[in-house]
Amino acid sequence: MYDVEIVKDFYSEFGAKVERARKALDRPLTLTEKILYAHLYDDREISPLGRCTDYANFRPDRVAMQDATAQMALLQFMNAGKDAVCVPSTVHCDHLICAHKGVESDLPEALKTNSEVYDFLASASARYGIGFWKPGAGIIHQIVLENYAFPGGMMVGTDSHTPNAGGLGMLAIGVGGADAVDVMTGMEWELKMPKIIGVRLSGRLRGWTSAKDIILKLAGILTTKGATNAIIEYFGPGASTLSCTGKATCCNMGAEVGATTSVFPFDSSMAHYLASTGREIVAELATENAVNLRADNEVLAEPEKYYDRIIDIDLTTLEPRYNGPFTPDAAHIAREMKDEIKGCNYPEKVEVSLIGSCTNSSYQDLSRAASVARQALEAGLKPVAQLIVNPGSERIKATAERDGILQTLKDAGAVIMTNACGPCIGQWKRITDDPTAHNSIVTTFNRNFAKRADGNPNTHAFIVSPEMAVAVAFAGKLGFDPAADSIGEFKFHAPEGNDLPLEGFAPYEEGYVAPQAGSPDPVIRPDSERIQKLKAFEPWNGEDFISLPLLIKTKGKCTTDHISMAGPWLKYRGHLENISENLLMGAVDAFSGETGPVAPLARKYRDEGTGSIVIAEDNYGEGSSREHAAMEPRFLGVKAILAKSFARIHETNLKKQGVLALTFCDPDDYDKVRKGDVIDVICSTITPGGRIAVILHHDDGKSETIWANHTYNEQQIRWFKAGSALNSLK
Repeated sequence: MYDVEIVKDFYSEFGAKVERARKALDRPLTLTEKILYAHLYDDREISPLGRCTDYANFRPDRVAMQDATAQMALLQFMNAGKDAVCVPSTVHCDHLICAHKGVESDLPEALKTNSEVYDFLASASARYGIGFWKPGAGIIHQIVLENYAFPGGMMVGTDSHTPNAGGLGMLAIGVGGADAVDVMTGMEWELKMPKIIGVRLSGRLRGWTSAKDIILKLAGILTTKGATNAIIEYFGPGASTLSCTGKATCCNMGAEVGATTSVFPFDSSMAHYLASTGREIVAELATENAVNLRADNEVLAEPEKYYDRIIDIDLTTLEPRYNGPFTPDAAHIAREMKDEIKGCNYPEKVEVSLIGSCTNSSYQDLSRAASVARQALEAGLKPVAQLIVNPGSERIKATAERDGILQTLKDAGAVIMTNACGPCIGQWKRITDDPTAHNSIVTTFNRNFAKRADGNPNTHAFIVSPEMAVAVAFAGKLGFDPAADSIGEFKFHAPEGNDLPLEGFAPYEEGYVAPQAGSPDPVIRPDSERIQKLKAFEPWNGEDFISLPLLIKTKGKCTTDHISMAGPWLKYRGHLENISENLLMGAVDAFSGETGPVAPLARKYRDEGTGSIVIAEDNYGEGSSREHAAMEPRFLGVKAILAKSFARIHETNLKKQGVLALTFCDPDDYDKVRKGDVIDVICSTITPGGRIAVILHHDDGKSETIWANHTYNEQQIRWFKAGSALNSLK
């Protein structure tokens, strides 16, 4: 399950690679730089790489895929002509399990409903040398933290919250399936050298504050795009006071501010976590290499010289927060939330408190949550809001059961769901009398976009810590501040909980299946509605895109949830034709202000031979790593996306699939695009660093030319010409 020899080999060379990088750059290094330069695809000749200007090719140590994205990744890998993956890779079945009545009935139902997909993933994993984690084993990022992450390593994962492994000092980066295929085939993995944002932590958490409040505060500072093309590196004396899983919580939600990934320096909390999860050898090796698993002393002494931005957070003065609704960067201090409710007319009654997701489902999270529940139960209180819990893994669940944590939560009325993502990614069959009612919920999740959890656009979801979620469940109202407020005569005291179980983790069923040499090719039924073999996209003909009809001009936030909805559409993640029916279904049309089906019109333009173009605003493609949001428009004939700006992963996914990703040179030109426009994109002479003319032909007979930027380098232009990165690889 875990090849320690690979880790031994890594550490045997790591120090020498860091020293070569230090000499090449002729200066001290940040932790981020040490890991990046140590993972260059060809590190024989190291030269300084400009941040946000130079592209570099890397050799990650491993790949992780969750079941919803693994389908398309493996279908692409099957077309790459390889007999086996070239780096350790795993598939984790955590996304397709719907949370409804509880684990006892939900897991068997998922095994039945998704049997075809699970059989495909299991057989493809066995055939190509990939480790397979069964449904119910746990959430991908918790499993990776418990079994695979190691300080100084680098991995890619087909989920935007892959950075969770930064809690163990690993550069773990969310990517699309095509990027994962590059790594699995042994090819270079390309990334623009990121900026580095240093977050200096001082003090120590106290009272009701938790690691979750660190990232909730940071989201309010940076907003959802403030760390785009940047890595967040935590440092300072406060960093070492956090538990390993607390660090992982901070890194996990770095995706919500657009960060490429986040990372903490190695310390004793990581060593203890490694040892407690059966990796004593890794802890010893990391301890021996500790000097290279943190920023150099000169960097720590004068961080302003080495980071692109410094953000200071004093943990001692940090306060609990509510972030939301509808966006994870709307940060509110708990004691000020009552005024926000009145000013914004949020529904005050809290209907549901949800605990779990890859962000907050560790032993410490559940331990502190149970501490709060125990206080209220002993005072004779009952929860007002429904309480739902998703443990992070079977290891966590078994230990929490042994230690009475789950029983305490059950006594508080909690429904224990499967060890899976569930409501966090829209897999929640919510029991409600009115599925469109205006209501509020609190969650420990990472995202709270409209409709994400339960499909109801009127659900106001607020992100909080696990301990806050339980306190709010008993109070039953938004804005409850347990540090100051009472429930009748009862007042909570600060929660308590252990970072790791005092008796060690309990025995548990791993749910892991090792790859099997000589396994047959995966079987895909020709009439399947869930799995469909991929056909290669057509190469570009080298000509300008002339007379492209405007498919849609989107208004406001247009995330991957808007472009390719999750929820019930997850079942089609392995069938490009079927899932393409949801293309841009959630996007708001700038002219009508409405949402609705877009795929039929896109298909019409495709079949007529013209294709189409999409116009969008800032941070287009914010959210998950799902490459379906790029493959669907490609499949339905969209030639180009012209936006004010892109989220990093989505821009890369578009490039990988052969869709031309452009940004307005002047963002105000967005307003010049009119309903009914036919658009020319003069791209035949595309070169790195060049601009592209875009001609708008209005229906009044007038035309005007605007200009667009792009970030394509020579290799990415080759992808575009070939029709996709996979075509170029083949």
